[in-house]
Amino acid sequence: MSDKKIHAQPPEDLTGIKLIDIPKKAVGTKAIKSALNHVFSETGVSKGISLLQNINQINGFDCPGCAWPDPDEKRAFLAEYCENGAKAVAEEATKNRVSPLFFATHSVQEMSEWSDFKIGKSGRITHPMILREGSDNYEEVSWQDAFNLIGKELNILNSPNDGIFYTSGRTSNEAAFLYQLFVRQFGTNNLPDCSNMCHESSGSALSETLGIGKGSVTLDDFNHADLVIVIGQNPGTNHPRMLTALKDTKKNGGKIMTINPLPEVGLMNYVDPQNPLKWLGSGDKLTDLFLQVKINGDVALLKIILKLMKEKEDEQPNTVFNHQFIKEKTHGIDQFLNELDNYTIDELLPQTGLTIESIKEATELIINNDKIIICWAMGLTQHKNAVDNIRELVNLLLLKGSIGKKGAGTCPVRGHSNVQGDRTMGIWEKPKDSFLDNLEKEFSFNAPRKHGYDVVAAIEAMHNKKAKVFIGMGGNFISATPDTEYTAEALRNCDLTVHVSTKLNRSHLVHGKQALILPCLGRSEKDIQESGEQFVSVENSMGVVHKSSGHLSPASTKLLSEPAIVAGIAEATFTNPTIKWNSLITNYDLIRNKIEATIPGFDNYNQRVRKKGGFYLPNNARENNYSPTLTGKANFTTNLPSDISLENNQYMLMTIRTHDQYNTTIYGLNDRYRGILNERRVVFMNPDDMKSQGLAKLDRVNLISHFQGEKRIANGFLVIPYSIPKQCTATYFPEANVLVPIQSKARISHTPASKTVIITVEKS
Repeated sequence: MSDKKIHAQPPEDLTGIKLIDIPKKAVGTKAIKSALNHVFSETGVSKGISLLQNINQINGFDCPGCAWPDPDEKRAFLAEYCENGAKAVAEEATKNRVSPLFFATHSVQEMSEWSDFKIGKSGRITHPMILREGSDNYEEVSWQDAFNLIGKELNILNSPNDGIFYTSGRTSNEAAFLYQLFVRQFGTNNLPDCSNMCHESSGSALSETLGIGKGSVTLDDFNHADLVIVIGQNPGTNHPRMLTALKDTKKNGGKIMTINPLPEVGLMNYVDPQNPLKWLGSGDKLTDLFLQVKINGDVALLKIILKLMKEKEDEQPNTVFNHQFIKEKTHGIDQFLNELDNYTIDELLPQTGLTIESIKEATELIINNDKIIICWAMGLTQHKNAVDNIRELVNLLLLKGSIGKKGAGTCPVRGHSNVQGDRTMGIWEKPKDSFLDNLEKEFSFNAPRKHGYDVVAAIEAMHNKKAKVFIGMGGNFISATPDTEYTAEALRNCDLTVHVSTKLNRSHLVHGKQALILPCLGRSEKDIQESGEQFVSVENSMGVVHKSSGHLSPASTKLLSEPAIVAGIAEATFTNPTIKWNSLITNYDLIRNKIEATIPGFDNYNQRVRKKGGFYLPNNARENNYSPTLTGKANFTTNLPSDISLENNQYMLMTIRTHDQYNTTIYGLNDRYRGILNERRVVFMNPDDMKSQGLAKLDRVNLISHFQGEKRIANGFLVIPYSIPKQCTATYFPEANVLVPIQSKARISHTPASKTVIITVEKS
């Protein structure tokens, strides 16, 4: 290996920014045009039309983007997908190929100097590839040799706990189940996953308070809600199909409240892409009340609302709280109300950046409506007090009795298309004993009981050379994780890094002593095994399990399905396997039979998943049953507002996505809903803060994060004046991940605190 630096971060080069007016409406004809342009340029017209006709349809394939649910019954003929879903499918079905010749032509060091956009646009990986120790270039390797190398490296570990087995949320139920089964038979619970970095805070809070780490609402509930609160989330960019559900709420007389540090076009005015009669109109106004809260001011805001609700209840008993629900279904109301009295509105208000008048208006909306849905995403889950954020939301719903009934409840909006299903399948570093008991009974081995590493702990273990083999089932680990340079050092300390992938990404370039890339089938491609063509199943964010059937010919004859890759690794690892791994791959019904035998809620799995639209998993909170909690009831909790105090020259930074991005995948260089074209290295600042810093629009600055006396630097960002609260800033990940300290994480959930990064801004 040469001495040239392998870059873990995207390059600092600017790409030629162009500023446009921020649009006044979202989706509509521009979104349709953008989606079609992406699809046709990547796949061609004929193939593109075929893709769009099959995405999210009953007998088609599940979008590899977000986990927003499909309608239970009728699917839209025109577009049962969003702009970003179309982009995700286009990326997977691209004509471009990354072949052995490509790898022979381009060294790892050279590719690491490319932007993430250029890396991703290289195309589909066609052959299993190996980077041998001391080499600059990947070369082709046979599948069997790749499996044998993995088995050898795993078997020479001092302990099974020296292996890290990561999972991305796009893995199917069948692949995820086999993967966790292999890892546990190997002898460890080191199963970190992307949930650790996004909605782990939701799972922790909801499990404690309601007895289930999932949301409680269905898509139909949006038709019956009196009020939908969207907090810490930008559906217009990250989950555009959710806008249709919000439009239905408004159509049926409901109200929408939006709480976020940034105003987002999609939540203000929405043009339905499924209704051509609306395409040229001004769109549907969605948000009735917008509260532009400071970053991490959410608990303070919620406490003020709860205090105002309590004041009115004290003044007019039985007009605000649902006392019957509280008495019959909840625990801890007295302690919760007493703790609320420890705070005054005057001390909480500055944390919010809001006027008391706007908060009182929000409180009246809540008081006057009983069927309330609260939706949130990573704007709430990636803070030091992230679990407090979600528990405080639950407190509000419990006071109103707004859960366990039609039109009301919790709605954590998940990212990856099967991230919730992966957790249901057992991808978790802290498995329940009952789950392990079922595995032992069905498969006759002793399952490990010691909890494994989450993502942050896994990075620290690799960095400290306590873990030697890293296997990633999908995803782009280096670009998704915090503290980029620290994480890169951790991966380089491994003896072997393995990535199961469809496309080239930066994680393939930041590697251990040896590295493997194992190319797998995409969601849109046919999966043919010994018994014939297979389908897989996924679970959406509202607990519906349904099938997904690809229809395209695979990008290469050398691709294997994810279940087949897991089976190949297992067969090469275990000398005398007690599980007939390769037999399970002949027909995925056999895998689903094993899931049915070990995981509650999957009775008659193979029969029910073949029914139109699939089936709902049991959900105790939806059924108004909270017996799984420690108290047997829904729990009120006491929660902490932010304890962060900024100095005069410091700012709170949150990492966000562009509209041409989904998670770590960069589809393009535009963020048109924020008025940015052809650039990603920007930082959004309040104009008054810019003035106090002596900064002008498009000045180039460096961002410096401060944590426990440590500094981290991200160079070369352009300043954009924007509507954002004072002392708050925002910029895109993965470019800003280098600023997120590995030890800055949420209490309880250990989710990286990517939304509360303390920075200073230095003119470069």
